[in-house]
Amino acid sequence: MAKTLALMLLGTGSDVGKSLVVAGLCRAFKRRGLAVAPFKPQNMSNNAAVTRDGGEIGRAQALQAKACGLTPHTDMNPVLLKPQSETGAQVVVQGKVWGSARGAEYQALKGRLMPAVLDSYSRISARVDLMLVEGAGSASELNLRQGDIANWGFARAAQVPTVLVGDIDRGGVIANIIGTHRLISTEDRAILRGFLINKFRGDTSLFDSGSALIQRETGLRDLGIIPFFPAARDLPAEDVLALDQQDAAAASADASAGGKRVKIAVLRLGRISNFDDFDPLAAEPGVDLVFVQPGEVVPTDADLVILPGSKATLADLAFVREQGWDIDIAAHVRRGRRVLGICGGYQMLGTHVADPDGIEGPPAEAAGLGLLDVQTVMKGPKTLVEISGTDAQSGQAVAGYEMHMGVTKGTAVPMLRLGPDGAADGAVQGLVSGCYLHGLFAADGFRAAFLRALDPALQSTLAFDQRVESTLDDLAAHFEAHLDLDAFLALAKAG
Repeated sequence: MAKTLALMLLGTGSDVGKSLVVAGLCRAFKRRGLAVAPFKPQNMSNNAAVTRDGGEIGRAQALQAKACGLTPHTDMNPVLLKPQSETGAQVVVQGKVWGSARGAEYQALKGRLMPAVLDSYSRISARVDLMLVEGAGSASELNLRQGDIANWGFARAAQVPTVLVGDIDRGGVIANIIGTHRLISTEDRAILRGFLINKFRGDTSLFDSGSALIQRETGLRDLGIIPFFPAARDLPAEDVLALDQQDAAAASADASAGGKRVKIAVLRLGRISNFDDFDPLAAEPGVDLVFVQPGEVVPTDADLVILPGSKATLADLAFVREQGWDIDIAAHVRRGRRVLGICGGYQMLGTHVADPDGIEGPPAEAAGLGLLDVQTVMKGPKTLVEISGTDAQSGQAVAGYEMHMGVTKGTAVPMLRLGPDGAADGAVQGLVSGCYLHGLFAADGFRAAFLRALDPALQSTLAFDQRVESTLDDLAAHFEAHLDLDAFLALAKAG
């Protein structure tokens, strides 16, 4: 493998903040003048991003690429698992759909994907000074160690030194770090160099004895403590677990806070995907964005109901009916309120959805919600494209990406005009609209016009992309202040 400086961050558990730590380090070292690139050998997420080279990667790697000032590339996340059911997932290799596998099947075949992983790593690392690699899940899942390509297996194959990230916010961080160190094999332990503590609240000096204990028991280098960074909520989240925590926080907050002029309800589908589509709406001071959880009714005071993307449209269409949301949506429209569907949600709003070849599961078909005069047939190839255009109603520019299986046809008026030829996308029928374009709300002009249509008094001044860039800069400064970044580089050199 190339001798580019590299360091891999492994977690003591899932959702300890690895993705955010890598993003912050990427921006911090970029600000120091280094050419930096992110890498995650294997990711599992239905929140994906389309790359300019025509593939898809995990959303976290797209954010990390942005932190590096790079265009996202499929080599940054060569294996992406996109759950389609409780036991199975679509397997994407170097940006393209490779097939589908149930959990046990994937464990048996994952080792065969290591050559592709190392090939992608070699290409990316050859172009930069420093590689920052993110592991997946917990580094101590010994039942998954055989054939591993996500954590120790990759680190040893690529000869990349590693660091453990522990989350003190959830408790047990000392046991997690020391326990991980003791559980892993001698060979894996040989490439483990240090540890850091994430999400600390309060006086960090209170953990001095804890850090000393970890060092004494493991011999690992203490790389510092990252105090809790509240502005992390302004950056795109990748996992549904993060969405769960966001919902819990919202439930405990005062949803009737002053200044909220518009209420937007997003249905929390069982296989929700690309929910970062709504981050720009959540960032709007005048918008109260809520995710309607299973078992809840659609709020009667919502100005807009959104059906988001789905990894399994027919399954989630059935889920909508199981929750009674179809009845709520029909009542919402009768009250003169608007509905929007994006990608899978757009497909559900039509009159019929068919999957004759079993692309998303067993071959099946079902009546749609009947709010748009369009019909969808699931078939390949998968559409993966970055694209821009205009909103047919407001004339405002939109940009984003399409990521879907299936072809939708009908007689409704198009919602968008996309590409150099102004091709029709989506549909508008009275108060109901839908389209395939993910990321459209990131366009400031379109979002402002869209919100004015809901409430003319809502005047948006948010520059969303600038906000993300500023937050990444603030995160980098936060890391400079609280971590020993010179030690990070020294450990990378040691590899």
